[in-house]
Amino acid sequence: MNAHDLVQALRRELAPDERDNRLVTAVAQGRAPREVIGALAAEEARIVASDRRSFLLLAARAVQPAAVDFFTGLAQGEGLAMATLPALAAAAGLDEAGVRAYRVQAGCQAYPAYLAWLALSGDPVEVTAAVLANFAAWGGYCATLARALRDRYDFDDQACALLDFFATSGEDADPSPLEAHAFRAIEARLAAGDTLSNCREYGRLLQDYELMFWNTLADAQ
Repeated sequence: MNAHDLVQALRRELAPDERDNRLVTAVAQGRAPREVIGALAAEEARIVASDRRSFLLLAARAVQPAAVDFFTGLAQGEGLAMATLPALAAAAGLDEAGVRAYRVQAGCQAYPAYLAWLALSGDPVEVTAAVLANFAAWGGYCATLARALRDRYDFDDQACALLDFFATSGEDADPSPLEAHAFRAIEARLAAGDTLSNCREYGRLLQDYELMFWNTLADAQ
């Protein structure tokens, strides 16, 4: 099994059912209140900052140059994403003071907490595979939300910039330059005879915490 096959197998194993994410379904159907999008932006303001630090730590711990480049690129992406959050919050009626005053929910912050644990204790290349697999679901959710917010909530391009930034075209799309770094790091370890046995557990928990994020927001409507 090569790196591409491993990641694709992980994506298939971890792929959630369309009905598992209650919030994205509600937004896609126009049933969710605008306030929940403000809550999403406020939660993400904390998550993006935390994930950026986690990726920087993983880059510092990684030995393989390709893994260093992968996590450094992810951290840079989180920095770019942070700049798009105010427009999303504002479109949902939440200003800067409202974002600061918002009380985050444990179910939404479990994902970044686990990623921080992985940054401290996980094998960086196994985390690479798990994160790459998880991003397929996250990117798909962002793409669905970006379409729905434009079509059903009249959000403009600036308000949807965060979601556009993370949206993906599907698992058959060609790997991005950043993903190519990840595949090289994984391939090197597989070629050395490592089975990367922990990446499935890492990926499963990331996906479970991902769904917890969305459904915690859905349940708070």
